[in-house]
Amino acid sequence: MSSPSAAPAAPGVYAWYFDEVPPFIDASGCHAWQQCTLLYVGISPKAPPMNGRAPSRSTLKARLRTHYGGNAEGSTLRLTLGCLIAPRVGIELRRVGSGGRQTFTNPGEQKLDKWMHKHAFVSWMQVEHPHHVEQNILASGVRLPLSIDGNPRLEDTMRLKEIRFEARRQACDLPIVVDSGGPRRGGTR
Repeated sequence: MSSPSAAPAAPGVYAWYFDEVPPFIDASGCHAWQQCTLLYVGISPKAPPMNGRAPSRSTLKARLRTHYGGNAEGSTLRLTLGCLIAPRVGIELRRVGSGGRQTFTNPGEQKLDKWMHKHAFVSWMQVEHPHHVEQNILASGVRLPLSIDGNPRLEDTMRLKEIRFEARRQACDLPIVVDSGGPRRGGTR
């Protein structure tokens, strides 16, 4: 996340490797490289909408910034990781602002930043139509236990959906926090 960023302002596919597998994740059968385990694949931009709307113009650079330094509302990867490691690092999902968004708030998002900085590694490949590549990867049988959308391994996705649902339900039972979990200093790459 240095400036200038090594990630290109171009479309592509990215792969997240972890040197510590989050709790509740079965990483057996996952691809491993240099003591790191591949757990998630994503794309930017997302597949073009089928309803005639303009396609996203997001890039690898923008999406990776969101994953590394954004918040749980804008990143499914951050939401999932935060829900999995919450008890370990002392964070909880909360409703923020007007109550329609959920993040780990600034202290929690900073702890998630720190955990990702220590344990998460990303690689990417520029490609013109990343959604086609992502579909092929998911259909290939490679186990990606943190990928939810389009993942044919229901045993992986169902448990994640349950964990995220329970965290969101608990957040709805707690008072709304003014802190949005948005931009912060010192915790990102």
